[in-house]
Parts: sequence; structure tokens; C-alpha cells
Amino acid sequence: MYLGIDCGTQGTKALLIDEQGIAYGRGHATHQVIQRSSGAREQEPQWWIDALRLSVKQAISQAPACQIEALAVSGQQHGLVVLDERMQVIRPAKLWNDTETAPQNAELIARFGGQQAFFERFGIIPLTGYTVSKLLWLQQQEPENFARIRHILLPHEYLNFWLTGNLCAEYGDASGTGYFDVRNRTWAAEVLASIDHGTGHLLRALSPLVPVQRIIGTVKPDVAADLCISNSCLVASGGGDNMMGAIGTGNVTEGVVTMSVGTSATVYSFRNELAAKQNPSVAPFCSSSDGWLPLVCTMNATNVVTQILDTLGRTVADIEFALATTNPGSNALTFIPFLNGERTPDLPYAHGSLIGISASNFGAENFIRATIEGVSFGILDGLDLILEGTNAKRILLIGGGSRSAQWRQLLADASGTAVHIPREEEAGCLGACIQAIFAARSEIGSPETFIEICDRCVKIDDKRTASPNPALASQYSQARAAYKHHRAIQYGV
Repeated sequence: MYLGIDCGTQGTKALLIDEQGIAYGRGHATHQVIQRSSGAREQEPQWWIDALRLSVKQAISQAPACQIEALAVSGQQHGLVVLDERMQVIRPAKLWNDTETAPQNAELIARFGGQQAFFERFGIIPLTGYTVSKLLWLQQQEPENFARIRHILLPHEYLNFWLTGNLCAEYGDASGTGYFDVRNRTWAAEVLASIDHGTGHLLRALSPLVPVQRIIGTVKPDVAADLCISNSCLVASGGGDNMMGAIGTGNVTEGVVTMSVGTSATVYSFRNELAAKQNPSVAPFCSSSDGWLPLVCTMNATNVVTQILDTLGRTVADIEFALATTNPGSNALTFIPFLNGERTPDLPYAHGSLIGISASNFGAENFIRATIEGVSFGILDGLDLILEGTNAKRILLIGGGSRSAQWRQLLADASGTAVHIPREEEAGCLGACIQAIFAARSEIGSPETFIEICDRCVKIDDKRTASPNPALASQYSQARAAYKHHRAIQYGV
């Protein structure tokens, strides 16, 4: 058996599968989030450990006689965990959706001559929420804590450390830090030196990078006893939640697109090589399957839809009726959904707008459709940036938005591409399981490719596939053009 653990913003989930991808156990435990009006979003790393223990024990209790050969951890990207010389957590972890560090992000980019110059030197432009600005924020706002830093970890790396006692990093999650050179797959020492004034303090605090096939250790005896698993259980490198989500949807070959519509939304597609001409708006992350994973993230997705539903006194069940009884374009009603600022385009201080309200479109159903269209059009703009004029073979949709048949159809109609739903909803967990299989097989000298493992473990729910309706293509094209027009008027992008 193989165990996949996914530590997200809202909670931690666990999935237990066999080599054929058949699930034998599941678990889930929630997290709190510390929120402040400054834009801070933080969590205590101990909460992740507590949730991991609960979720793993739940999953294992459903298959008590099983032997777990290997496990891997998927973790929310960009979070900052700092440890002192005694390997103790110094302060709460700042998360991916923390916007308190926006001034520091802008300052860092300016230090290197602006966005284009930063991009040319390191192959990526750090956005608000990336890990690097959190380090500068600590240096400026909490200098005593900054001075205590001896180890810098991402969320999944911290859980790996708790499981094994070993410190390591891998290319996929590292590429979302802002202090990693994605072209050369090395730490960007210059970026860190600009924060610690060239002392080497921060570079020494980073963990060694390991390849995807590397087993990083076995579960410590005390942890194994607590989790009721063998201390011979192998631990693979794991990775960021987007990287594990790609593997868990079979996005390990070119032409496949994963679209995750949850609290935030991400869209990404595996590449064997980086594009010759990179678009600065696309995060050229490394994959955790020996390639690259160009990615676009938008900050406003199901959270915005939930807010409009709550405001109207409706529930998620009303989405189906609203989309089924209204037309593309919401009768000339356009919603710019930047309620939490936005990452793509990079507008951390932006606000949302509802444009074109009239007597003919003033109604709950149009408001709901306009909200979902605004969220969807932002995601599809990101997809266009990634594909660079090429066509996707298929879109794999995951996250809360995937549960709505009408929303799936909207995405298919607006993109002109069939939208497929994996049977396993927890793509991050499944991706971690698959990576554990990959690393374990490599460890014993019987390697398999990610394609081979995904072919048997990633299964599609054919009953929920949405095929595009060509008759609606022009209507959605007009609606998207209106969205872009109003966005450009407001924000110049």
C-alpha cells in the first residue's frame, strides 16, 4: 500500500491506495487560519502535524492489516516555516495567500532593476505570496526572529522533517519560492544575499535539493508507532500541491492541462522543456516529475462565488439553476472578481466590480452567472498564456468547482476543449501516492515511468465529462472580450 498526504490551507487529507490506484482508506482534519486586516494569513505548523496524525490514522483504520511501503507529502506552496538552532519553529508560518508582504515583494523586484530584469536573471518574477518576500518582511519587521533563523522550510518540507528527521528540498516546490533559478535548478544566492546583506545566513539555512526518484528517509520509530505504521516505511520527496495535483491528474505529458478551481484557482500543463520565449505572467515552475510545469494562479475563485451566494441568500445548489436559466454574458453584466486583490494579473491591491447593471439583468441568477463567468474567464486567460496559441488535448478539472455540472459545461464551452473529471477527487493525495510508488520502485531497482503509473492509477469519470457546444462559442467569445475590456479600463491590463 501507498500513502499520500495533502496539507492544504483549510485542512490535511490522507489517501491509502494499492499499486493499481484503488483506494482503501481516507482521512481528513481541518486547520485554523490566522487572519489579520493587514493581509496576514498564517498558521502554526503544529496544526499541520496534528491534522496529519488525525487524517492518517483515519485512513489506516479503514485498512488496518495493510503494510504501507512508502508515502509522500503534498503541501500548500509558498508558505514560510523558519526553525532555530534547536530545530524549533520560530513563529507561525506565513501562507501563500498572505498579502502583508506586498511592499517587500515590490522592493525586492526593484532592487534587481524591475520585473523584466529580475525575469531575465532568474527566469521567474516573484509575486506577492511567494516565499521570498516573507523573508524580507521578517528581516524588516521582526529582526530578532530573522536573526534566529537556521533552517528555512516550505510546508511539505517541514512535514517531511517531522516524519523522518531529515531536511531536504525538491525542484518543484522550490521553484515557487522566488529564490530559486528555474532554468538551472539551483538556489538563487543573489536574491538571498540582497536580504541578508551578503552574509550567507539565508543560503546556509536552505536544505539540499534532491531528485524526484530519491527516497529521503524512513519514518522515525516514534512517529511510526504513533501513526501505527512500520518504521521501514519509505518517504519520498513529495512536493507542492500543484505539482502533486499535476501527477494525480495524469498531467505528466505535454498537451494535458490541469485546472484546479478551489479557494484560489490554478491552471498548469506539463512541459518537457521551458518555452523558448517565456511569458513573465506565467510562473515557469519545475514539475515534480522531471520536467516543467508552467502555471498561472488567480486568487479569486470559489471563495468569491461563496460570497455572492451568501449575499443573495442562496447555496451552491442554486448554481446549477442559475447557469442553466441564463445566457453566456449574463445579459451584458460583467463581474471583475478581484475581491482579494489578484495574482494574475499582479494586482495585490485591486478591488472587484460589477459592471453593466440594468433593469433587464438585475436578478440573482444573472449575478451568480456573472460571478462564475468572471472567475472562469480569469482562469481561461491564464490557460491562453500557458498554451501560447496551441490547443490542449484535454482539461482535467479538480477542486470544488468541478462538482458543478453546469460550471464544467461553461468551462468546456468557453474554452472549446473537453473537460474531464478524475474519479479521485483528491488529486494532491493521489499524486503523492503515485510519487511514492515511483520513488519506491526506483529504490528497489525496478523503476517505472510516471506515465506508466498514471495510466493505471488515474481514472476518469466518463459520466461527468463536458464536451464543448460549438453553437455557444461566439457568445462566450463576446463575453470574454467584454470582461477583458472592462478589466483594461479599470486596471490597464
